[in-house]
Amino acid sequence: MILSIVIPAKNEAGNIGACIEAVKWVAGTGEGEIIVVDNNSTDNTAEIARGMGVRVIICGPERSAQRNRGAREASGEYVFFVDADMRVHHETLAEILGTLKSDNPPDALYVRENIAGAGYWNRVRNFERSFYDATCIDGLRVIRRSIFLDIGGYDEALYAAEDWDLDRRIKEVTKRIALTRGALFHDEGNFSLWRNLGKKNYYFGNIHVYIDKWGNDDIVRQQCGFAYRFWTVFMENGKWKRAIKRPDLMICVWLYRVFVGIVFAVARFRQG
Repeated sequence: MILSIVIPAKNEAGNIGACIEAVKWVAGTGEGEIIVVDNNSTDNTAEIARGMGVRVIICGPERSAQRNRGAREASGEYVFFVDADMRVHHETLAEILGTLKSDNPPDALYVRENIAGAGYWNRVRNFERSFYDATCIDGLRVIRRSIFLDIGGYDEALYAAEDWDLDRRIKEVTKRIALTRGALFHDEGNFSLWRNLGKKNYYFGNIHVYIDKWGNDDIVRQQCGFAYRFWTVFMENGKWKRAIKRPDLMICVWLYRVFVGIVFAVARFRQG
């Protein structure tokens, strides 16, 4: 088996069916499997997944533990971590399988991400996300399972920046990393600034664990600092050409980053 698709979920009854439907064809080929790791949902997330013929494992308390459990239970040579509110189109999944079956496959893949959802602010978020592919702000999603297990998987002390932490440890053991041409779609629904900032505030409550672990080094300063997050990531490697073509979106991205920065600063102040 080439690929195990691991989907952590909690109360995702509105999303899990569409997420599985997009990728279930791979199980029929014999080259892949789908595992849903449900964090004790109080809705019928698990029942929907089982009804679609998908294996369901009950595990919590956070997505790091869920992903680790899914990887341990997986049979594929590679694991592909997909969130329940994501949709992986057929073409992108076929590209991933083709890459992994090639004569010289990578050990890990970044997968481009498009933000889906109605409204102008989702267009802003999608524009912002397009600058992050394969940067230190991105997170590897397809990983050779043996490497993932050898390095201990996700750090379960982290529920924020756990993907950044995993990336760094993977890059310590391999440089065989690539970026897909195709993208997955992340359905964020109707964008609410306050709901979004509330979610950021929750994750920022744990960010100090990641910062303390890596000693606030150059990469951490890029990931959490003003200069890279507000300017450099949008300008490096010729990306400035894309930025200046849409000043309307770019101004809104910067405005959004100011709000996020304020929430981050408040959280860091509380952490001392």
